[in-house]
Amino acid sequence: MSSPAKKRKLNSGAKQSFSSVPSRGLEYFFAKQKQNGAAKEPSPLPTESNSQPTQKGRAEEQLTDEELARKLQAEWDAEARASTTPRRENSVRPQDDLPVPATGSVDTVTVEPTKESKPQTVTSPPKADLPKGKNTLSLSSAAATEDQASASIPLDESPLTFDPSKYIPRLQESWANDGGDASYALLTRCFVLVSGTSSRIKIIDTLVNCVRLLIEGDPSSLLPAVWLATNAISPPYVSMELGLGGSAISKALKQVCGLDNRSLKILYDRLGDPGDVAFEAKKKQSFTLRKPKPLTIKGVFQSLVKIAKTQGQGSGDVKQRIVDKLLQDARGGEESRYVVRTLCQHLRIGAVKTTMLIALARAFLLSKPPGADFPTKDTNQLAKQKKEELAEIYLKAEEIVKASFARHPDYNDLVPVLLDIGVCEDLLVRCGLTLHIPLRPMLGGITRDLSEMLTRLQGRDFACEYKYDGQRAQIHCDEKGVVSIFSRHLELMTDKYPDLVALVPKIRGDDVQSFIMEGEVVAVDRATGELKNFQTLTNRARKDVAIGSITIDVCLFAFDLMYLNGQSLLDRSFRERRDMLRSLFVEISHHFTWVKSIDATSQDSETVLEFFKSAVDSKCEGIMVKILDNLPELAAPDDTANTADPGIPEEQQLPTSDAVTVLAASKKPSKGNTTARAKYNPTETTPDTPILEKKPSSSRRKPLLATYEPDKRLDSWLKVKKDYIGTSAGFSDTLDLIPIAAWHGSGRKAKWWSPILLAVRNEETGLLEAVCKCMSGFTDAFYKANREFYDKDGSFSDDGEPRNVHATKPGFVEYSGGGHPDVWFEPQEVWEVAFADITISPTYTAAIGLVREDKGLSLRFPRFLRKREDKGVEEASTSEFLAGLWRKQEAKAPAPLVEGGGDVVEVELENEDEDEIGNEE
Repeated sequence: MSSPAKKRKLNSGAKQSFSSVPSRGLEYFFAKQKQNGAAKEPSPLPTESNSQPTQKGRAEEQLTDEELARKLQAEWDAEARASTTPRRENSVRPQDDLPVPATGSVDTVTVEPTKESKPQTVTSPPKADLPKGKNTLSLSSAAATEDQASASIPLDESPLTFDPSKYIPRLQESWANDGGDASYALLTRCFVLVSGTSSRIKIIDTLVNCVRLLIEGDPSSLLPAVWLATNAISPPYVSMELGLGGSAISKALKQVCGLDNRSLKILYDRLGDPGDVAFEAKKKQSFTLRKPKPLTIKGVFQSLVKIAKTQGQGSGDVKQRIVDKLLQDARGGEESRYVVRTLCQHLRIGAVKTTMLIALARAFLLSKPPGADFPTKDTNQLAKQKKEELAEIYLKAEEIVKASFARHPDYNDLVPVLLDIGVCEDLLVRCGLTLHIPLRPMLGGITRDLSEMLTRLQGRDFACEYKYDGQRAQIHCDEKGVVSIFSRHLELMTDKYPDLVALVPKIRGDDVQSFIMEGEVVAVDRATGELKNFQTLTNRARKDVAIGSITIDVCLFAFDLMYLNGQSLLDRSFRERRDMLRSLFVEISHHFTWVKSIDATSQDSETVLEFFKSAVDSKCEGIMVKILDNLPELAAPDDTANTADPGIPEEQQLPTSDAVTVLAASKKPSKGNTTARAKYNPTETTPDTPILEKKPSSSRRKPLLATYEPDKRLDSWLKVKKDYIGTSAGFSDTLDLIPIAAWHGSGRKAKWWSPILLAVRNEETGLLEAVCKCMSGFTDAFYKANREFYDKDGSFSDDGEPRNVHATKPGFVEYSGGGHPDVWFEPQEVWEVAFADITISPTYTAAIGLVREDKGLSLRFPRFLRKREDKGVEEASTSEFLAGLWRKQEAKAPAPLVEGGGDVVEVELENEDEDEIGNEE
């Protein structure tokens, strides 16, 4: 029996308040229509002539909402066709063409009021003397609203055969109905094709063709399209965050697509990606009573900017309304998918920054906006070029665009200049190095051991520098003394380091007017000069720091100078730049100095080894190795360090010293450890060591330039970190940990579990204490096997007992961290895990009480090495052992403050591999 509340809800004649009910069902609208009609035209007494309509009315009461809507629509269409003044442009599709939803219900209803009608009121069927279609209630299929003008464009065709002029007239005709701006459907079409292929050639071709359509068809939409395609709305040094939580998107999906909490969770658990959830949810929105207003590229971008700029009281409601409107107006599942992914800041189309720059370069070689006078290439002539010649033409344009963006990383400046002058050398001038706009930093190549580094730099002079455990900083100072400080990721940090801002006038020499300097900010003990780890630095406040409230002191260790007195130094050698830095700036003890370094060659292996050990003992991450001077091409050495190279004089051959031999031998992995072999064997060609692949056709090494190359990871700079070195070399330890829980992966890992929570044993209590989350060192094959082993869907054995998972946290596990895991494992495996450092943690419970009363220990940069098939859970590492390693780490002698650091990369504490080892693409 229905409850009273349920009866009131189903009673169409009951009084309801518009203010308390935000949306109405079809039964409400149709009931009001019948009431209005009854009030205006009183029913005559039942007679023989009108008894049949009364029966018909009773039959209508038995119809479902959808059946009644179809019936009314058919009657109104008949009236419209019989009218003497039909409005064809506003008519709806014949009812036979409307698809029937599988659910047999209408999920979302929208009524578009006219000037004469009141809000949330459905007017009576149109009369013959009224304009037809204006107030006509019509059903529209969500699938049928998808844009057809963009759907058929072959964007993945080769740019040399793709002709934008064939499609622009039709597109502009379609856009004209919506203000003339390019539709978001075109960009969605591009995203769909790009995400549907793994071919880099196809991805670039698709982006090039889409950009060309915008250049020639709607140049004003190109800039917002570029921002949307690169998953951003502003450069990183401009603070514009959407500030949207998952709840806002979930609420919008529930409101727009008619989902409840349970349905939404089921979809997310199955799909893992919010965009895919939106795609499936949109399919459930089978019919609407109003055709959605098409989204435009400009409109979507402006909505995102408005979300980012909305602050203060009531901002949450304003943002929610914008999100709701975007999802309501999204046409079809694909637009919904990419709108939601854009809101989540995770587009997942496989086209990152570098790909977009390539696409822009090639597009402006082939197309120009109406009225522009810069030259473009003839596609017919390019099609006749040889593959190598065409690649050279493309490469020249791409290098110009990439170099401009690396020096001036802002599409707000780059795209307008491209629309004005195209791709030419002047682009480097108009979008060049500028004070207070950070350039993208140069990056160091990765070497797995010292022997590999010495082999790669054979025959060259280089500098070795301490690689401090701090935060990389780029300091800008102009003639007026205005200072800006940027992070490695180009984020503005001026407010975080007011003490460094105050320090700049003191370190600037008399001849220095303006400069751009790069260095490492390291937490120090101001009294003793002792260096502190990166975790200490992270405890410093990030915004609006007052000098008087600073409790964590820092020292700036400078290692490069890129700009001086209005002149760029990027083309100078590293030796020149270093000499200028050390001669023109003033060292201040415990506040500002330069890195500790030595100059060496590949013959100085013993010296380099001792320097590396001293860096590790001084609590540094390792060393940076940098080419000092520009040299011509040298003959490529053999893969082994002990083989003579005929292209290099005998006195420059790499010596077969005991140090190098020992280091090379120490990288041999343990038996069965395929992961370690791929990572640590310097002579084995594997996918993890592409730089060591030997190409038979190449007899020369590419020149290693000592210039500063923004946004490039080159062998001119190499880094050797202690956590890259194998454990048998004695530079780092490993722990045997127990996997105890995991979270559902997102994006590419949606079908697996990542990250995974690991724990150590407490021998006294028998509890498992959480120590870290791990998401590095895993392969796709491992993820798949791990999901099969801890299978949530088949988690019962033959006797009906739970097999490998728990629905809630077991009583024998201690974990109080943020974020409840999605699944808890039955402890039965031991994994060997490498790490960089052990840190004090307020989150993890491992070894709590052994080093701090109220804090435990955690691992920095944990990396999975292998499963320990030879060990059971009872043989895993203990909390006492972990505490002992921490004490050993802290007992190492600190480095004097006057001795320097190096190029330390700022990374997330648990995401280093994706930053350090992953490629840009």
